[in-house]
Amino acid sequence: MRWLATSVCLIEIAGFELGYRAAAMASAMARRVANVVARSRISSFYPLHKAIAAPKSGPWEQQLRHLNIHEYQGADLMSKYGVNVPKGAVVSSRKEISTVLEKEFPDNEELVVKSQILAGGRGLGTFKNGLKGGVHIVKRDKVEDIAGKMLGQILVTKQTGPEGKPVNKVFICEKLQLVNEMYFAIALDRASAGPVIIACSKGGTSIEDLAEKYPDMIIKVPINIHKGITDADAEKVVNGLNLKCADKNDSMQQVKHLYDLFCKSDCTLVEINPLAETADGKLVAADAKLNFDDNASFRQQEIFALRDQSQEDAREVAAAAADLNYIGLDGEIGCMVNGAGLAMATMDIIKLHGGSPANFLDVGGNASENQVIEAFKILTSDKKVKAILVNIFGGIMKCNVIASGIVNAAKTVSLKVPLIVRLEGTNVDLGKRILKESKMNLIAADDLDDAAEKAVAALA
Repeated sequence: MRWLATSVCLIEIAGFELGYRAAAMASAMARRVANVVARSRISSFYPLHKAIAAPKSGPWEQQLRHLNIHEYQGADLMSKYGVNVPKGAVVSSRKEISTVLEKEFPDNEELVVKSQILAGGRGLGTFKNGLKGGVHIVKRDKVEDIAGKMLGQILVTKQTGPEGKPVNKVFICEKLQLVNEMYFAIALDRASAGPVIIACSKGGTSIEDLAEKYPDMIIKVPINIHKGITDADAEKVVNGLNLKCADKNDSMQQVKHLYDLFCKSDCTLVEINPLAETADGKLVAADAKLNFDDNASFRQQEIFALRDQSQEDAREVAAAAADLNYIGLDGEIGCMVNGAGLAMATMDIIKLHGGSPANFLDVGGNASENQVIEAFKILTSDKKVKAILVNIFGGIMKCNVIASGIVNAAKTVSLKVPLIVRLEGTNVDLGKRILKESKMNLIAADDLDDAAEKAVAALA
């Protein structure tokens, strides 16, 4: 059974790794939209809808590979492309609030105060200081009090996990008189090999709920990537939105502006929820989520400079700086492996033997000794890790480099948990000799199955 499980796992790697990588690269918002599209009979939406069929406990649930920016940053970017957005100003300290109110909102009696974190569900979130809700509509004289209670605090929502996210900035916006709320998104469609616009005449709530309650109201308009968006495309979208008072031609122009933003900024997702009609007949992007393709960072340097690392897992930030592929999980066995496929197999075998991986960490095929040391620093910084499993199959990656890195890492970090090491491949004898001569207290394993068994046993 052991060999059968291992063989099945390895056979699946080639195909599954692609799904894993696609899922790992997807933002949380893109996964939600893809789920809904699949359920609402729009099945050919982006390759994500297959990858996200895997369980929520997988690594894709915690890793973002597409840049996500704050609401206030998205509003500023959209306005540069001619998209109507609410007037707003961002503050990072309490002392800035009075100045902003006087300068930007001299005549506004009511304002919207929005905490800025890279997670959804802010309105129903709770701050760890007891304040309920990360979005408040308040009278002018209450803005400073509410914003002050948000700044520097931790907001917990359904999407942040119990640890929450720090609120370092607050977005103060004008209160719009909305007469209609709709849903709008642009993402990528595998079937048409290009962007697809998804729209619904209902909005203001989650796309999952909209798809469940109003599946027939959701429309899909594929855009020919070579021709770009046409008047007919824009008109079909606007008709699907079922506008109440906004001018049709102006609204078509807004759709074109959003498409222009999507293409020229290398977006992977533009989601406007709600896309709203105001009492004065304008179509406004009242709230938006924008994601960008990391592969385009070289030509979107201004956008990628907006990255907020305070909203990210510190371990993943450190791993990225060391050019390591790391994804934090919730288990107890830290893993250091070379190659994504072998890393996935290692995680599967750990689960097979009753353990739970604490991370996905791929040092790659050409890691240096310093990268191995950095990998150990990241693994040992995780307080949940009760054992570390090193599984190396040397090809391009030489076992002696890994062994030297392990020995030097042990001198740098305080290793207080059991260390299980399985080496095989290029320079394996030299690697094993380096480890033996170091007199390190480690557990040697003969193969992957043996390594996983010993790692799980070390937890006892």
